[in-house]
Amino acid sequence: MKILSTLLLFFTSTLLLAQQTQSITISSGGVDRDFFLYVPNIYNENTPAPLVFCLHGYGSSASANISYTGFRPVADTAGFILIHPQGTQDLFGTPHWNVGWGASSVDDVAFVEDMIDYVNDNYNLNNDRIYSTGMSNGGFMSYLLACQLSDKIAAIASVTGSMSPSTFGSCSPNHPTPILQIHGTDDGTVPYEGGLFSEGIDNVLNYWVNYNNCNTTPSQTPIPDINSGDGTTVDHFVYDGGTNGTTVELFKVYNGGHDWPGAFGNYDISSNIEIWKFFSRYDINGSTASTDEQDILQEFSLVPNPARENLTVHRANSKTSSFKILSMDGKEVLTGLLNGTTASVDLKSLTSGAYLLISGYSSQKFIIQ
Repeated sequence: MKILSTLLLFFTSTLLLAQQTQSITISSGGVDRDFFLYVPNIYNENTPAPLVFCLHGYGSSASANISYTGFRPVADTAGFILIHPQGTQDLFGTPHWNVGWGASSVDDVAFVEDMIDYVNDNYNLNNDRIYSTGMSNGGFMSYLLACQLSDKIAAIASVTGSMSPSTFGSCSPNHPTPILQIHGTDDGTVPYEGGLFSEGIDNVLNYWVNYNNCNTTPSQTPIPDINSGDGTTVDHFVYDGGTNGTTVELFKVYNGGHDWPGAFGNYDISSNIEIWKFFSRYDINGSTASTDEQDILQEFSLVPNPARENLTVHRANSKTSSFKILSMDGKEVLTGLLNGTTASVDLKSLTSGAYLLISGYSSQKFIIQ
C-alpha cells in the first residue's frame, strides 16, 4: 500500500507539473536568471519534445509576454515545451535583451544556452527542433540567436523586431535558417524602412534569402480581410526554393503598427498559430516535409466567408492534399483531404466562431456564423 501511495503521489505530482507554468531560476554568467517554463500535459518523457523560446519586448516582461502571445494553448495541442525568459535591466534600468545597442554587457546568448541545458537535464528534448520567437526586442534577440547560436536554433520568427546593425554586420550562421517576419508598415517603434537602431525589413529578408539560396522573387498571397474594422490588411510573401527546403517568409501588415497580430492591431492572422505552423515544418537540417508535400500548390481561397454549414475550397492544383482546421486557440478540430480544384468541407460539427484552415504551406482564416 505504501508503494502504491508513493506511485500515485509521484504520478499526480508529475501530471500537475506538466500542466503548470513553472517559475525557474538558474545561474548564468554568475547571475541569477529567471524564466517561465510550460510543459503541456501531452508531454511524454519517452518522446523527444520540441522547444520554443518566446522573448518579451524592451521594457516588458516574461509574464506580460505570456498573457498576449497565446502559445500555451498551441503547446497543449502541438506538444512543444515553452519558455518565456525574463531579460535583465540595462544601464537605464529597463528589462531588455542585449542585441548590441550599447547599454548592456550581459550575455543573453549564453543565457539561452543555459536554458537549453536545463531542459536537456530535466526533460526529453528534441535538440534538432529548438526555435525562437519574440516581439520587438525579442525579435531582435531571435535574429541574434540565428546568427550566433545557429548550431542549436532550427528556425526563428520575429514579430515587430529586426536585426540590429551590429547583428546584421557580424551575422555568421552555420546552416540555412528558415526565417519568418511579421511586421506592420506603420510601425513607429521599429520602422519597416529601418532606423538608427534597426535594419530595414526588406534588407533583413534579402540577407536571409541570399544566405539560404531562396528564390529572389516571392509569391504574394493576400490574406482575407476578415476584420475590416481594424484598419489593416495583410499579404503573405514566401521566398521558397532555399537550401534544404528552407523559406524566408513575411506577413506584411499594411497600416499595421507595433503590434502582435491576433492579440492587438491586426485580427486577420493569429501570430501564435502562424509562427508554430512555420516552425513545425522545419528541424535544424531543414524542411521535414516530403517532396510530395513540398510540391503541393500552397494557394487556395475559401467561399463563402463567413460560412455556415459548408465551405468550398478553390485550388489551382487538383493534387490530393490533406487539410486541418484549427480553432483560434490552436486546437485541431477537423482534418480531411482536398480532392480536385474544388472541394467541399462539411462544417456541421463546428460551432460559430473564427477558425484557420491549413493545407500545404498556406492557411486562410474563416468565420462560421
